Amino acid sequence: MKNILTLALLFCSAIWLTGQEMKPEETEVWSPEPAIVTPGMNGAPPSDAIVLFDGTSLDNWQHADGSAAKWKLEDGAMVAQKGAGDVFTREKFTSCQLHIEWRTPSKVEGEGQGRGNSGIFLQGIYELQVLDSYDNRTYSNGQAGSIYKQTMPLVNASKGPGEWQVYDIIYHAPTFNSGHEYETHPYITVFHNGVLIQDHTKIQGTTPYIGPPKVNQHGSGPLRLQDHNNPTAFRNIWIRRL
Repeated sequence: MKNILTLALLFCSAIWLTGQEMKPEETEVWSPEPAIVTPGMNGAPPSDAIVLFDGTSLDNWQHADGSAAKWKLEDGAMVAQKGAGDVFTREKFTSCQLHIEWRTPSKVEGEGQGRGNSGIFLQGIYELQVLDSYDNRTYSNGQAGSIYKQTMPLVNASKGPGEWQVYDIIYHAPTFNSGHEYETHPYITVFHNGVLIQDHTKIQGTTPYIGPPKVNQHGSGPLRLQDHNNPTAFRNIWIRRL
C-alpha cells in the first residue's frame, strides 16, 4: 500500500512539474487555418458544396450509356420513370458528405419492396436503400436506411407516403491492397430526418439482391439513383468532397 501511494505521489508531481515547465502557447496551433465555409440554411448547400440537382435541370445526370437522363422534372423534383433506367452523376466522387431529399408516392400501391423503392449508390456501387417504410413491413436489412442486404438501420425514422424525407450522409471510400482486397473498408454514417440510423457502419462489399457481398476493386465513381419501377422523387441534392 505504501509503495502504491509513493508511486501515485511521484506521478502527480511529474504532471505538476510538466505543467509548470510548459507555456500555454507551446500547445497552440496557429497554422494552417481551417478554410472558411458559409453554411446553408434549412438544408441549403454550404458555400463549398457541388450542387448536383437544384430543381431546374438534369444536366448533371446521365444514363449508364452516357445519354441524357430521361427522368421527369416535376415541381422542382426529379422523378424516376418506370423503365427509364438508373441515373448517374456525370462527375465522379470518392469520400464525401451528401445531402439528398426524397419522397415516395403519396398514392400507396403494393407492399414490402414494391412501395416507393429506389436506392442511392455511393461510388455507383454501395446501396443505401430508399423505400416507403412507414407502416410497411419488409426484411429489416432492406427497409429505408439500410445498407441493402447488409446492415439494418438503428431505428425506423420514416415519414409517411408523399412526405419529403432527408438523408444526410458521411461516406468514406475504401482503399485497396495489391491483392485487390480492402485495405480499409468503406464506412458510412447516415442521419434520416435528423435521426442517426447508421453510425460509422462498415460496408462489407457490394450490395447485390442475390448472394453475399463481393469485393471488387474500383476507383472514384458517380452517385447513382435507382429506377425500381416506382415514381420516387428526389430534390435538393448537394455533395462536398472529403
